[in-house]
Amino acid sequence: MKPTRTTKGIGRYYAMYKPYGVLSRFTTELPGQRCLADLVSLPQDVYPIGRLDQDSEGLLLLSSDPAANAAILEPRQQLLKTYLCQVEGACEAAALQALLDGFSLSIKGTKHFVRAVSARMYEDPPVLPIRDPPIRFRKNIPTSWIEIAITEGKNRQVRKMLAAIGYPVLRLVRVGIGKLQLGAMQPGELREFDATGFARSLGIRPW
Repeated sequence: MKPTRTTKGIGRYYAMYKPYGVLSRFTTELPGQRCLADLVSLPQDVYPIGRLDQDSEGLLLLSSDPAANAAILEPRQQLLKTYLCQVEGACEAAALQALLDGFSLSIKGTKHFVRAVSARMYEDPPVLPIRDPPIRFRKNIPTSWIEIAITEGKNRQVRKMLAAIGYPVLRLVRVGIGKLQLGAMQPGELREFDATGFARSLGIRPW
C-alpha cells in the first residue's frame, strides 16, 4: 500500500537514505515516476532540505522547521557534502588535482568557479548497498571510485565536475552532510532527530 502524508507537526527533523530512481520530493509530474511519498509517510509540512537528483542516491535531510532549512542552506555555513562516485575510466592523480585546483564550469548557462575541498580515489570499491537496478557492467571499460567533498550545492555540480575532467559518473552516492554520515543506513531508511540532535549531528550551531 502506498504511504500517505500524515497531519502537520511542529519541528520534525529527519535523515533519509534516498534510493536511486526516486525524486527528492513528495509529488510526481510524469507517469511511472517514484517520489518520497512512495517510501515514507511524514507530516505534510515536512520537506527536503536541498535535494538529490533522481539518478543519485544517499543522504537526504528533511524538516518541517524553516529555521533549520535556512541555517543548513546558508552559503556562509560552508557545510561540507561528501559523495562517493563510480566513474567511467581509470582515474589518474592529475584528474584529482584538477578537482582540488578548481576550474570554471557552466551551470544552467552561467559560469561558476568550482573546486573540491577534498578528492581521493579508492583502490577497492567501497562497501555500499547494491543499487537497483545495478550499474551495467562493461568488461572492456574500467571504472574507478572517487570520493569528493564540496561546500556548494549547484545543480548536478559533482556530475558536471567529474565529466569536465573526463570521468562520466555511473553511480553517485552522497555519504555525508557536515558531520552526519550515511554509515550503515539502507535505501529507504529514515532516522528522526530532535532539533538539538539534528544540529549536533551535522556539526552546526542550533538555529
